[in-house]
Amino acid sequence: MSSLWSRLEPLLARVRKPARYIGCEDGAASPQHGHGKVAWLLAYPDVYEVGLPNQGLQILYEILNERPDAVAERSYAPWVDLEKLMRERGIPLFSVDTHRSADEFDILAFNLSAELVYTNVLNMVDLAGFPVRADQRRPEHPLVIIGGHAAFNPEPMADFIDCAVLGEGEEVIGEITDVVREWKSSGRTEGSRSAVLRRLAQIPGVYVPSMYDVEYDGDRVVGITPAYPDVPELVTKRTVSDLGQWQYPKRPLAPLTEVVHDRLAVEVFRGCTRGCRFCQAGMITRPVRERPAEQVRTMITEGLKRTGYNEVSLTSLSTADFSGIESVVTSIVPDPTACGAPTVSLPSLRVDAFTVGLAAKVASGRRSGLTFAPEAGTWRLRTVINKLITEDDLYGAVESAFSSGWSRMKLYFLTGLPTETDVDTEGIVDLATGCVSIGKKHTNRASVTVSVGGFVPKAHTPFQWFGQNGVPELRRKIGLVREAASKAKGVQVKWHDPAATLAEGIASRGDRRVGAVIERVWRAGGTFQEWSEFFDLDRWLDAMAAEGLSVDWYVTRHRDENEVFPWHHLSAGLHHDFLWQDWRSALAEAGLEDCRWTPCYDCGVCTGDGLEHIVASPVAPAGGSQGTGQNLTFGGSVPISLRPKPGLVNHDVMSAGRG
Repeated sequence: MSSLWSRLEPLLARVRKPARYIGCEDGAASPQHGHGKVAWLLAYPDVYEVGLPNQGLQILYEILNERPDAVAERSYAPWVDLEKLMRERGIPLFSVDTHRSADEFDILAFNLSAELVYTNVLNMVDLAGFPVRADQRRPEHPLVIIGGHAAFNPEPMADFIDCAVLGEGEEVIGEITDVVREWKSSGRTEGSRSAVLRRLAQIPGVYVPSMYDVEYDGDRVVGITPAYPDVPELVTKRTVSDLGQWQYPKRPLAPLTEVVHDRLAVEVFRGCTRGCRFCQAGMITRPVRERPAEQVRTMITEGLKRTGYNEVSLTSLSTADFSGIESVVTSIVPDPTACGAPTVSLPSLRVDAFTVGLAAKVASGRRSGLTFAPEAGTWRLRTVINKLITEDDLYGAVESAFSSGWSRMKLYFLTGLPTETDVDTEGIVDLATGCVSIGKKHTNRASVTVSVGGFVPKAHTPFQWFGQNGVPELRRKIGLVREAASKAKGVQVKWHDPAATLAEGIASRGDRRVGAVIERVWRAGGTFQEWSEFFDLDRWLDAMAAEGLSVDWYVTRHRDENEVFPWHHLSAGLHHDFLWQDWRSALAEAGLEDCRWTPCYDCGVCTGDGLEHIVASPVAPAGGSQGTGQNLTFGGSVPISLRPKPGLVNHDVMSAGRG
């Protein structure tokens, strides 16, 4: 293998942010390629400063480099200026660790956090120098694998990938490595590519699109079946049962240039049981698995020493729900008068879990802005989406924050939700105005930024049957919010482009036929579609028209109970009838309580995986008992803060007729 650095280095003076391409970060591995080793190129299909902080990529990078039979390097999408020069000079996609060409690796694996990066995946495969379509690749070409949340409906990418990994990768990457190592040792002979894919398809959690046949009846998908008897009919996600056994990253990467989320990140737990019906991440990552609190403290202490960061972000889907949160935060900032005391960032906060005590502890470090996500402007709509936060919950959290010294905060909302009315939409500004009023009691600098995004129904959620709002309706609703905010002092509004929301709907809800649309968008120059300066909805609409596909069919129409979804043969562990009943409950404006504290096996995840919710600290409901890092047991009464709020229904009612 040889480095491309001598050809690449002269170009860096001609591009923006050349530090994106040099590697050399603190914490980076020293890859030792060799005979008998499976070489992984872990790729993030966006620029370095967006991809470098990605925890999933860093975790797999470390795990693979600890194996004696594997080696892993990293690659990120080159910005358009360098890409142009690379294509002019015939320089292929390269790793940032040793600047090896991508075609010298055995596996090119992409972490997909969002659907609009699909065109960047095609672009990077093309830059690597081999065919973008999987059926045109030869045995010597790397296998192309995708994973991440956006891979839970991989069908739009089926023509371009060899495999998709559903769920968490810590364990499955080793099993993939074993199969590919044997393939390499056999000489990767002609015809062997299909054979190795067939073997990979038998690994739990690994989906190989070429091993399945799709049947259509007009516009409708009516069947997805295995092409071979030894290929599973249903591919089910992989789940790591004990997060405490995977203390990664041990050597977090410290970049040489500024990146987004430029701080130490420590994952405190995975999964969520709140049951927000719009939230794909909460549905597909069940059950809750907390990291032991002492391990969190160790990872923070060691990570700050290794990286030199003075800020730590405690990450999860709802960090304030971590059972050991206050003790962990206290251990990070023990002395608010100390010089250089670290800042704590809690990027994902439930307002009904944010307490005065937590606010005071977080505020003992330097205060940055706080972000809360009420998601909807009225209690009625929050009940529909199962975001069971009352106005008192929100205002109590805001009071805690402002009284502890914060002067600004951000509120996230969705628009275009099922059953949404103009009253719900205008309620967004009513909530923000109420928050500003509370802040004014504590500081004359109080301000609230409202961030509004258009809702896209995602696979494996109760809202997968809902037809999303079109561009004109989303623009009208955002206009309502902007008009109301213009009359509210201290409230600013930011919003996501409704045109990009429509394109996201095409990419996230599509079947295999949408792959041709993605390829057309890419060939028309449509890379970096998450960047507003490069996004153009006309590319997507023109490509849909050229393929004879209806935007309404894929995006804005409602589905019925018997719809065969493109992801019908893929499972996040959730029962189909649970999701359908939850959708019906949403339309009935009936909420569903948090199953973290009330024994429930309705959704199917715990029974299917043989797992229970795992918490880290002895903070159980009154009368209950638990050991550190153990499964919850129940008994006695449930505290008021954990009891169902008005509008909820009991699990027993919800499960009627489902056994």
